[in-house]
This record gives sequence, structure tokens and C-alpha cells, in this order.
Amino acid sequence: MPSGPRPSVLFVTDLAYEARGRRYCDEDIHLTSRLREDFDVALCHPRDAAALLGGFDVTVIRNSGPVLHYQEAYDAFRARARELGARVYNPLHGRGDMAGKQYLVDLSRDGRPVIPTVDRAADLGTLPGAAQYVVKPKLGADSVGLRFVREATLAGEEDGTMLVQPRIDFRYEVSFYFVDHDFQYALYAPHPERRWVLEPYEPSTADLEFARGFVEWNTLEHGIQRIDACRTAQGELLLVELEDLNPYLSLDRVARPVRDAFVARMKDSLRDLLG
Repeated sequence: MPSGPRPSVLFVTDLAYEARGRRYCDEDIHLTSRLREDFDVALCHPRDAAALLGGFDVTVIRNSGPVLHYQEAYDAFRARARELGARVYNPLHGRGDMAGKQYLVDLSRDGRPVIPTVDRAADLGTLPGAAQYVVKPKLGADSVGLRFVREATLAGEEDGTMLVQPRIDFRYEVSFYFVDHDFQYALYAPHPERRWVLEPYEPSTADLEFARGFVEWNTLEHGIQRIDACRTAQGELLLVELEDLNPYLSLDRVARPVRDAFVARMKDSLRDLLG
């Protein structure tokens, strides 16, 4: 980085957003306090980001809440960022949740290790048998609109708007956290009924190969990604979600050295993005 003024960061967050089982605001308060060691940082609500992003070297999207709560403002932000050629972190060409959940259908169709997923009535017969099925909006988040049904059905729904998946019998859920393509840490919920009571998880070589496969598929050169998976009763990992827009990091669940290492790597990633 050349000498001169410190790079400026517009940090997009919704400090008032209430999430089940965790406090998003605490994480972003901590992150911004650490970023201020090396950058000039200003916080803004996601509804204000389009109007402000032109005045900063980079815009960092963090715990800004589900886009469906402010879809028009988010679309305006993306359009304005492209118009200005603005640096955004994560960059806006992600192929995971950033673009909706079509990727689950595509990866399932390609035979990748994901929960089997379809979005058309004609494809319901390709799903494996299950005691229950999950139906949820393709553009949903935080379980909004999710429901459980006994039969795989899209009755009354337009093709391409909803996802249908078998309800998987799994041992636990596990999340892998990456900055750029570098693995940072993993956390898991040993008790499925307590999804956000997370503990450190030591991944095997096979676990990391699984997670890295999806990070590489996503082709984001810079940014933070969280790969969510479930361990089935048979022992295999299946992708649940590839969060590449504003993944909650659960930094309060890792030891301080791990947290410090994550922040340091994030700073390096931002510097690389700025060039």
C-alpha cells in the first residue's frame, strides 16, 4: 500500500437487526474496532449504502440482515456499485447465496455433495424418499417462509420460485470459515436442536477438501465465505448453504488467537483488494 492517507472503509451493517440465538451487532462492533487500527471506518445501514459508497475506497458488507427485507435498496446498491466501478467486499459476482439459492439446484443436478434440491414440479420425482420435505423460497433467508410437508409438492407455487428438499436426518451441522481461499476455523452444533450453540470443530483432511471444493467453485478472489454442511447419519457431508454475501462469523465462539488471526487475514485481504 502506498504511503499517504489511510484507506477508507464504508462498513454496511444493521446494528438493530435481531437474529435468533446470536447478536449480530456485537460482532460488527468488535470488527470495526479492529479495522480502525488500519483503516478509516464509517458505519451505515444497508438502506443508505447506495448513496454513500462513492465516497470510500471500499465498501464492506457485513451483518446487514436478509436482503429480502430491503430488496429495492440492495438492488440500487448493486447497480450504483457497478456504475461507479466501486470496490465491494465481498465482490458482487459471488455464485452462492449472494445470487439467491439457484446454485443448490444446479449443484444438485450436477451430482455435487449437496442436499438434493429441485425447483420445478416436473423434477419432484428425482428427490429421494423421506418422511418429510422442506419447502422454502429461493430468495429466502433466516428460515423466512420455510415449511415442512409430508409429500414433495409445489402445488400452488410457480416453477422456479421455491425449493424442495428432503428433510435430512443428520448428526450435526458444521460451518467452515474462509477468507479469500484460506481456511480460518470451523464450528459445529453438536446438538441439532440447538443450532446456534456452537463449539470449535477440528476438520479432517476430507472435511477441508469438501469445503474447499465449494470455495473454489465460487471463484471469489477476495472475501469471506462460510460453507455450511450437515453430517448425515451415514457419515457424509452435504452442503446446506454457501453464504458469500454477509455470513455471520460467530467470532465470539472461537479462542482469541483464532479471532485475532481471522481479523489480521481480513485486513490483508482488504489491502489486496485495494491493490
